[in-house]
Amino acid sequence: MTRTLYQLDGCPYCEKVADRLDELDVDYESIWVDALHSDRDEVKRVSGQRGVPVLVDDEYGVTMAESERILEFANATYA
Repeated sequence: MTRTLYQLDGCPYCEKVADRLDELDVDYESIWVDALHSDRDEVKRVSGQRGVPVLVDDEYGVTMAESERILEFANATYA
């Protein structure tokens, strides 16, 4: 089971998602991305866009962006 959270240091939306995953005691790997959108090739490859946060959950077959969607998923799935 692999969960990966792509995030940017200092991004409040990323921090909100990471904090909630931590509260729910969810194991995940953090991948810290570059501040420049043009350098976020890995995020683009996995999600089709360059914004963060992006959560990839292989167990559930989910790749999603946007913090509110990720939080809704986390609360419904991991809580």
